[in-house]
This record gives sequence, structure tokens and C-alpha cells, in this order.
Amino acid sequence: MRSFFNRQNKFQPRTEDAAVSADQQVPDDMWVKCPSCGDLLYSRELRQNARVCPKCSHHFRLRARERIFLLADDGTFREWDAELRPEDPLNFVDGSGPYTRKVASSSKKSREPEALITGRVSLGGNEVGLAVCDFDFMGASMGSVFGEKFVRATERCLALRIPLVTISASGGARMHEGMFSLMQMAKTVAALGRMRRAGLPHVALLTDPCYGGVTASYATVADIILAEPGAMIGFAGPRVIEQITKQKLPEGFQTAEFFLDHGMVDGIVPRPELRGTIVTLLNHYARAAKRINPTTTRPGDDIVVPALDKLATLTDSPIGDDVLIGTEAAAAPSGERTT
Repeated sequence: MRSFFNRQNKFQPRTEDAAVSADQQVPDDMWVKCPSCGDLLYSRELRQNARVCPKCSHHFRLRARERIFLLADDGTFREWDAELRPEDPLNFVDGSGPYTRKVASSSKKSREPEALITGRVSLGGNEVGLAVCDFDFMGASMGSVFGEKFVRATERCLALRIPLVTISASGGARMHEGMFSLMQMAKTVAALGRMRRAGLPHVALLTDPCYGGVTASYATVADIILAEPGAMIGFAGPRVIEQITKQKLPEGFQTAEFFLDHGMVDGIVPRPELRGTIVTLLNHYARAAKRINPTTTRPGDDIVVPALDKLATLTDSPIGDDVLIGTEAAAAPSGERTT
């Protein structure tokens, strides 16, 4: 027994090289803790389950292109207006620096030039226009280029006679652009009004979190409004409302379930069922459109799309009346890019 305690180098402290080697063997992102149930989840299994916790069904946030991948028919997404970039019309500067620096930082972090991705895609064989927010770009705040991309998407849907599907997650209007950002609320709603008068459906999905000017404008102006389970939806945050009203808010306030109970959304759809639900809705609209107005051309058939500055003949007001603060590089006449 004495020899056991006299052995040299029984306990070896871990050297720095050994620590580095051990850390390399276990990547930091291999495990993810669920914020709802607290279980540790294997990252690969979480991705395979569409980032939905298999234990408690908590819906983790998704990037815009992840959502497109989950919804779209394989290889059918063609992006619109990928060349548009935000500018700084007000030369805005705050305590953390100029607006241009924030845009550059967000673009580098998210690998996207703007918070909204638009394009044409096939969902279960139905050609639709798609507009998806990416929360990693400045909280998916709505600025002038965001609004312009959205309106251009609706104009193309009008020209092609196809529905529009929007997926929203946003912190609201982009205050770095002042009044220019607030104008996008009226601009996007007016564009959807033209789609409604043309008889083209708009299906909206609200995801966590969806707040501010986006909730108060196009996101809740739709023929069908869906939401993901547990999504937080509202205009101002619950803490701000409590401070102003000096009242305790009811349990579950501003959740998707609360909105459903009070008639603000049409349905809550778990992510694994989302694609099938949207495809079913689009199929119903397609059959109804054929009965009401049968034509020889199916929605989504390849037709000549007029130049964007000539689309005024298809709408109530010319596009020239809209305000765009941004730059656009040379692009193909259609404005589409296959990804």
C-alpha cells in the first residue's frame, strides 16, 4: 500500500497541448441545449429533424435559406433581385458607429446582402413567389431595399399570375433609415392590395420572433395567416406594454397560441407539417381559380415578364412613384438567379 502512495507522476496535470487536442476532438457545436426542456441535443439529429426538439417540440429558429430548402421542390428556387444593396440615405450614426458599418458587419455575419430573400419556386408542383426574412441580418428589420424587393416580388407575381408565400421573422422597421423605413409599411400593403384585386392569394407564415412594422404591415395582410408553435408575435414587446399600461399581461401573451385563441391567425402548423399544409392550400386555390376563371395558360407558365419600369400597365399606380434607396448592379433582364 505504501508503494501506491510513493509512485511518482501518478496524477499528471493536463498540458496546454493536450487541452487543445481534446477540444479539437469535440466540436463546440456538436451539442445544443434546448431552451424549453433543457435536454442536450445532438446537432446533426436536430438538423435532420428540421431544428425541432424531438423531446418537447420546441422550434429553433431557422435561417432564410434553410426554410427555402425545407419548403421548395428540389432545384426549383430562382432568386430575384439578389444584386440590390442598402445604402445610407440619412448618413446615420449612433453610439456604436455609422449605419454603413452595421450593414457591412451584418452582411459578413449572415452572408446575405439584405434581410429579405425573394424568388420564384415550385411547391408541390405549384409555381409561387417566395419572400423569406433572414433574422441574422440586422434582426430582419425592414428598410427601403427590403420593401423594394418585396414590392418587386409582388409585381412579378402579378405578371406571372402566381400566388405569393411570405415567411416573416423580424424586429420591425429599420430605424437607421428613419421615415424611409416607415414608408415601406404602406408600400408593401399597397402592393398586396393590387394582388388581392387581381385575385392572387397571399399565404403568410409568422415565425419567432415577428414584431414591429412587419407585423403591422404585410405579414398580417394575407388570405391565410399561419404561425409556427410558440412563435412570439406582436408590435411592441410585452415588457414595454407592461411598463406603459402598468398592468400584468395574461399568461402566454403574444404567443402564436394566444393569437389563435383570439382569432388573429388562422392556424398553427408544426414545422414537419408545414410544406404539406401550404401545398394543400395552394392546390385548393388553384382548383378554385380554374372554376372561376378558366384559361388556357396555367399559373406559372413561362410568359414574357415586362421590364419592371413598365409594369405600371398591370397595376393601379406606376412603380416610378415608389422610393428606393439602394444600388443595383447589372443583372439579367428577368432579375432571376438560380441557386
